[in-house]
Amino acid sequence: MVAPAGADPHLWQVFSAVDTDRSGALSLTELQNALVNGNWSRFDLDTVKMLMNMFDVDRSGTIGFNEFAGLWKYIADWQGVFKHFDRDHSGTIEGRELAEALRTFGYRLSPTLLTLLQRKYASETATAYGPTPGITFDRFVRACVTVKTLTEAFQRVDTDNDGWIQINYEEFMKLCIAAP
Repeated sequence: MVAPAGADPHLWQVFSAVDTDRSGALSLTELQNALVNGNWSRFDLDTVKMLMNMFDVDRSGTIGFNEFAGLWKYIADWQGVFKHFDRDHSGTIEGRELAEALRTFGYRLSPTLLTLLQRKYASETATAYGPTPGITFDRFVRACVTVKTLTEAFQRVDTDNDGWIQINYEEFMKLCIAAP
């Protein structure tokens, strides 16, 4: 395959290396092989699916080079955010760091919700010393995108902006199913 005109040579090299079937587009598995956390663990499949859904603009079920270039920039931007909030440089986001990040993004979550987020997105990565505490980069991105998406879905229904909604079961299910 030949790189598209104006393509970043390094990015094309990365794309070509993980496009193992030489189709010119990355499958879910190939995309997962391209994305690694700071500890060299692969992104978890749910995060890769979320990213695929966000960047597969043509809905082909694969990521072409231009879509991949957008995804790569998105990941690079998030890496800067992650490094900023990983105050102890542990490679994961722990409780206070997560609370600070979400507060900075404009979300005021209760301690109960923050604990729930920490548990839901805690790393499942194990090392020779046991499981890695905290939330790895990929799961941090997924947690933040989920909070954003759920908040936006709630705000669409909270038409008087009082922080309260009244919905029936079907409306609730639609709201949740439409969110990632």
